[in-house]
Amino acid sequence: MTPAALTDLPLWPPTNLGRDPLVPLDAGERDRFDAPVTKVRLPTDATAWLVTRHADVRQLLRHPGFSADLTRPGFPLLRALPPESLSDRRGGFIRMDGIEHSRLRRMLTAEFMIKSIRRIEPLIRQTVESTLDDLRDAGPPADLVATFALPLPSMVICHLLGVPYADHDFFQLRSRTLLDRSAAPELVRTHVGELRDYLHGLVEAKCAAGDRGDDLLSRLARDRVDTGELAVDELVGMALLLLIAGHETTANMIGLSTLLLLREPDRYAALRDDPDQAETLVEELLRYLSIVRTGLPRLALEDVEVGGQLIRAGEGAIAVLSTANRDAAVFDGPDEFDPYRQAHQHVAFGFGVHQCIGQPLARAELRIALVELARRFPGLRLAAPDGPLPTRDNSIVFGLDALPVTW
Repeated sequence: MTPAALTDLPLWPPTNLGRDPLVPLDAGERDRFDAPVTKVRLPTDATAWLVTRHADVRQLLRHPGFSADLTRPGFPLLRALPPESLSDRRGGFIRMDGIEHSRLRRMLTAEFMIKSIRRIEPLIRQTVESTLDDLRDAGPPADLVATFALPLPSMVICHLLGVPYADHDFFQLRSRTLLDRSAAPELVRTHVGELRDYLHGLVEAKCAAGDRGDDLLSRLARDRVDTGELAVDELVGMALLLLIAGHETTANMIGLSTLLLLREPDRYAALRDDPDQAETLVEELLRYLSIVRTGLPRLALEDVEVGGQLIRAGEGAIAVLSTANRDAAVFDGPDEFDPYRQAHQHVAFGFGVHQCIGQPLARAELRIALVELARRFPGLRLAAPDGPLPTRDNSIVFGLDALPVTW
């Protein structure tokens, strides 16, 4: 493709710092990407097919003819890959295909089943209570992201994995770099290496310990590493994936969900007065906010028709979860927030074999956090209702940098 023809294509993802944080795409952006499948230019000057409709997104994400392996030539990258060794990839199963992916994922399936998450709900509730105490002590006013939304899922995933929460500043800073599309490849490479070194030391200590704890990494060391099913480097990669995904996604959902509920005080009050509705409300929040707004990239391994467009082998495609979740063919009045709708068909956690394994944990944390927040802080309101809020526009996982509140 010539340079002129390339620049004629719309750039994905669009940059728009003035956009309301509750709106994934504004009206102009929706018009630009309104077709079921649109050819777009990426920041790396590669091209890809943007897939926006609910049915097409599901087809793309479940089709075996598309790869999630970002090291394949032609994979639609939003930023250049840092120099990478084989050991850097080991254990990162969300970027693997086929047997390699399913072998590692199966080792975690039981840990994140609904019945397993129900067993740890007392821990989640206790963590919510303690972080709400911290919010109370910090204000009013206080930054809800720094004192509640971010510490809560960080503490929970640290407890589950057996990672010392005292090290949260270290891994939160580096996690943010890994998700930042504007970060220099060299910095990404450095921070990946530092995180892997940190987790490698932790995993080796757990492997060497005679009397192991009951955390997830200790169980995997005992049940999988000792038996030869899992290499230490693979366990390190799995720990890295779970640590980042386990706190970044839920933290951003709590922040954005709180902003939405404070803009609609009746909804917030209803959450306190009728907590049994929380499960339905959480599903609608997941649909409406869709925090993975850059979409899920894939590479076609064979010719596949999606949404009437032939995507040829070697071409990139991106499944846009946020537009799929606002597809009028599936959701009536899709741009309206309606906590009473049945939103369970949303694809906020992806779809197909790579669908987020931690979704039962994320749902439980979000539900308990919002109900207890509404119960403990019935008079919560924004401390800067008229000012723009700082957002994480360059992050793969969208969210608020801060949410000033008072009560």
